[in-house]
Amino acid sequence: MSLFAPIGKAASLATTFFRLSCKESTIRDVQPSSIGIFAVMAQGSGHIHFLDGLVEPSHPLTLISPTNAAATFVVEGPWEVFGAMLSPVGWASLTRRSAAAEGDRLYEASALLPAPMIKAGKTILRDFAKLPDEAMGALLSKALLDSATPIPERHIQFIQAISEWLARSLSPDVGELPAKTCYSNRQVQRLAEQYFGLTPKALARKYRALRAAVLLSRPGVTADDVAAIQEHFYDQSHMIREMRRFAGRTPARIADPDTPYLSSFLGLRDFRESGERMAPIPSNLRA
Repeated sequence: MSLFAPIGKAASLATTFFRLSCKESTIRDVQPSSIGIFAVMAQGSGHIHFLDGLVEPSHPLTLISPTNAAATFVVEGPWEVFGAMLSPVGWASLTRRSAAAEGDRLYEASALLPAPMIKAGKTILRDFAKLPDEAMGALLSKALLDSATPIPERHIQFIQAISEWLARSLSPDVGELPAKTCYSNRQVQRLAEQYFGLTPKALARKYRALRAAVLLSRPGVTADDVAAIQEHFYDQSHMIREMRRFAGRTPARIADPDTPYLSSFLGLRDFRESGERMAPIPSNLRA
């Protein structure tokens, strides 16, 4: 998996572009809980299993909506994909749909995305073998900007405030949000579900588990870091349940070589060239 940054202002709509190649005949792996993914599948097809039991087939132009839990997938390879990890602003401005109402689903992309995104996706699909990463990135960056519709500036500030709140701690205090966002408790709940697909409490759980998974999967993780991470959970069984739900693996299996896609996806949190990460890992793990 190659990772690279969206161009210019498109970075506000997609956190990262990726190009993936796998020559295996059958790929079984895990998609951690995420905001939303647009994928051009030049080779390979398969299906994804969501937590509620729904099984959805892939499409040449696939859109995975924001998910509130990890999902497993199977692809008949070889697999060649180019895609974008969407931001909360990107999901909202491209689809104009609630992340909660449309969450945990896989769509044929034209069902929700505007025409410029579909046109760019079809061009990439047609010329996949000869287009370099930079050309695909330029096509998709332009399509993102051409497709985006404005969302209220106050809502953009709300999304930024949520990210800053999550960055303060692996276990941020939900009670801080009304003062930080200038919205009432009820409004905070509604807007969090609209843009992130989860309530603030569930959102904090999700990013605690994902960031714990990233930290524990690092080769150089120290005993002190492990102890600091464990302090954010009631006990070991609680940590296991939360990581399994949101990251798709238990702490003991988070670096499993049999799930290279999962490892690459979690590694996005250490990829800094594309700009600010959503819910970056705090410098003080005990905060």
